[in-house]
Amino acid sequence: MLGLQYFSFADLWSPLLLAATLLLAAGYLVLIGPLAQRFPGSAEVPLRQRAMFLGGLLVLYLAQGGPVSLLGHILFSFHMVSMALSYLIAVPLMMLGIPEWCWRALVRVNPLRRLSFLAHPVVAALLFNGLFSLYHIPVIHDYVMLHFTVHRLYYTVLFVTSALMWWTLINPLPESRRAGGPVKIGFIFLNMVLLTPACGLIIFASSPLYATYSDPAVWARAMGYCVSGDPAALLQAFGGPGFFGGLSPKVDQQVGGIVMKFIQEFIFASMLAYVFYHWYKKENGQDDPDLSGPSGELGDGALTRV
Repeated sequence: MLGLQYFSFADLWSPLLLAATLLLAAGYLVLIGPLAQRFPGSAEVPLRQRAMFLGGLLVLYLAQGGPVSLLGHILFSFHMVSMALSYLIAVPLMMLGIPEWCWRALVRVNPLRRLSFLAHPVVAALLFNGLFSLYHIPVIHDYVMLHFTVHRLYYTVLFVTSALMWWTLINPLPESRRAGGPVKIGFIFLNMVLLTPACGLIIFASSPLYATYSDPAVWARAMGYCVSGDPAALLQAFGGPGFFGGLSPKVDQQVGGIVMKFIQEFIFASMLAYVFYHWYKKENGQDDPDLSGPSGELGDGALTRV
């Protein structure tokens, strides 16, 4: 399917990243199990919450180390699927899976407290959406895709800024929740608006923007970082990314922009409906806790009040 049969198991499943993912999962289970008693206020982590973290970790692995990652180096549309899975689905799931007492210990680390301003809703939204949009400027995107170290560093920064952005909506610490429904709704709208220009540029471009997906020689160099063997052999075997998927670079690019915008709109629209529903119930005197980590609330606010 989509040419995956031409690649080896190591190319498809990234054994080193798989091992790192399994180690991280084991570390999480040890932390919330045998080591939990070392943390003040620790408590049993519900099965549902454990499933959220492990599920988010699985989604992140599939997006960054599994077949989706490989396809993301071949087709721009799958690149956007990988980005959406990594930063709009995996991050919030993993955050919801971390118990309150772990977050409390983390945010009390002095270096992190000095950077707490980065979790301010407006700053966090501008950081993540700005870096995401900057990454998809063609010259920057192609440079990042062709330099492995820069690629990993940029993706790590996107992961961190995504977590800062989600902190406003998934704040597991009751003592740091400040804003009410209207502020949450405004924050969601802000994120929906900020990503629109980048997606619009991608969708309505009159020609392919990214050499990584349209120039066979550049594509082969980029592929050299995620598959084994000589990149020149890829050119000889396949001739370029056009061998896979059957879409022209322009159409593939348009599909990618639409997919990213659709997933983002669906996720944030769902959260918008949820926030508005619970805000309305509270305004009418009905006690109904919002959604969040362990306590079941959808929180907001920054790290500064911990």
